[in-house]
Amino acid sequence: MPYFLLAAAIAAEVAGTTAMKYSDGFSKLWPSLGTAVGYLVAFTLLAQTLKTMSVGTAYAIWAGVGTAAIAAIGMLFLGESVGAAKLAGLVLVIAGVVLLNLGGAH
Repeated sequence: MPYFLLAAAIAAEVAGTTAMKYSDGFSKLWPSLGTAVGYLVAFTLLAQTLKTMSVGTAYAIWAGVGTAAIAAIGMLFLGESVGAAKLAGLVLVIAGVVLLNLGGAH
């Protein structure tokens, strides 16, 4: 159950961040509201996750998966550049999350 809640929290945060891109500095109402709702849901679900999961594990997954997802959305749908360095960085972020989780399992 905590991993499901964490996945939902990450999805809400990614949705909120994507809406923020379209808010034009919070000058557009609906994307701005989408950002606020996304982050409210994300932090609420993250708080529930932390009841049963260690903060280090939860935050490593939150930060890594969220960063990778936003970078991928930017490259695939928002016209952001794709380069070898950016792709290598994403691989390193994901590898870091995996290593942190493996280290915490002992």
